[in-house]
Amino acid sequence: MSYVLYYSPGAASMAVHWTLIEIGAPFEARLVDLDVGSNRDPEYLRLNPDGRVPTLIVDGHPIRESTALLMLLAERHPAAGLAPALGTPERAKWFELMIYLANTLLPAMRDLFYATKDGNPEGADAVKALATRRIEGAWSKLDLSLLGEEAYLVGKQRTTADFLAIMLMRWSRNMESPATNWPNIQRYIARNSTLPSFIELNKRENLTAWP
Repeated sequence: MSYVLYYSPGAASMAVHWTLIEIGAPFEARLVDLDVGSNRDPEYLRLNPDGRVPTLIVDGHPIRESTALLMLLAERHPAAGLAPALGTPERAKWFELMIYLANTLLPAMRDLFYATKDGNPEGADAVKALATRRIEGAWSKLDLSLLGEEAYLVGKQRTTADFLAIMLMRWSRNMESPATNWPNIQRYIARNSTLPSFIELNKRENLTAWP
């Protein structure tokens, strides 16, 4: 198995980068500097016509979409234990949560951050307000699932759902109501921020400590 990850620090590639570190698979990481427009270079657009990150070259083939990549990596590396076993209730919960994060939280985040750029600037405030309500609703839902001493979102096992969720929670850090305002989420982030793979991820992407 061979991997080449095209990434930008703290962007949607973050969870995939984290997963690759966690599973211990050898891979090459190539920086796509969004600040200087490297994602619009013709060479990169041949790999990812949308000009976004991540792109993961899997055995010579480019694959995109962070959620799909997380599920693929969990499937290709079962020994890492980043997806519940086939046929278990936890497996169904994992599928449900991965799709929920991809279909509800990720689009709301994009609407919030790019309302002016992607749509009509005159309606941007309304789009942002709706996106904020959806994001805060998601935090409330996830917070309830972390009642007590639950360390992970799916049963008692760390999965790619945790990596994806924590990436999205990090994106909220400068919002008026960041995810850390929810007490169970705050404890959840604090526990998972001590993982060696998360510490290594922040080192490699040169990210500031969070939370």
